[in-house]
Amino acid sequence: MNKAQLIQELNFKAVRSSGAGGQHVNKVSTKIDLSFSLKDSNGLTATEKERIYRKIGHRLTKDGVLQMQCDETRSQHRNKELAIARFLTLMEDALKVKKKRRKTKPSRSSIEKRLKQKKKNAQKKTNRGKPQID
Repeated sequence: MNKAQLIQELNFKAVRSSGAGGQHVNKVSTKIDLSFSLKDSNGLTATEKERIYRKIGHRLTKDGVLQMQCDETRSQHRNKELAIARFLTLMEDALKVKKKRRKTKPSRSSIEKRLKQKKKNAQKKTNRGKPQID
């Protein structure tokens, strides 16, 4: 994954932020809409694209475009930085390969311990019953 190449391929659009805020919100476009076309990206290899598509395919549009928004701060530049950081962490997380789980066999002592505990519990429960007179 070439981070510098990916950042160059990002498209940004400044939009008016929603919510309370008075005149400032109505005048200034501080919200950032980030879009990234996974299909057209040159910063990712084909295997990386496939892995990303499998992991975050539900977040992509039909055209294979990832869209993110950021309107946390009142600064357009800070929102842009936050959006880029979120995008890069999302890409890194999507490209991580999970370790394959290996089955392990319980040790002999743990098996014996479990069986002893089962016998002890069974004995305890039989002792709780009515005594049998022969």
